[in-house]
Amino acid sequence: MTRKFIDCREFPSDMHCSVAISADSEEELLGIAVEHAVSVHHHQDTPALRQQLRQMFKDGMPPEHLPMSGQAGSSGASHAH
Repeated sequence: MTRKFIDCREFPSDMHCSVAISADSEEELLGIAVEHAVSVHHHQDTPALRQQLRQMFKDGMPPEHLPMSGQAGSSGASHAH
């Protein structure tokens, strides 16, 4: 079984959140990612949010450091987070 992860550092926000979450299953990862998105980023728990989060999942473990292109403020684009 391949671990999955999601990393807030890849999605710049005003909070500059540095949380990365990993789990052995997509369902476990989704549950924790939704909790984080709702409690920290003040999103609503909707089917659209859950779909968006699933699309952000990656295989493996989060890197210790992100490449410069993934750090907050480098793209100037506002990502839903």
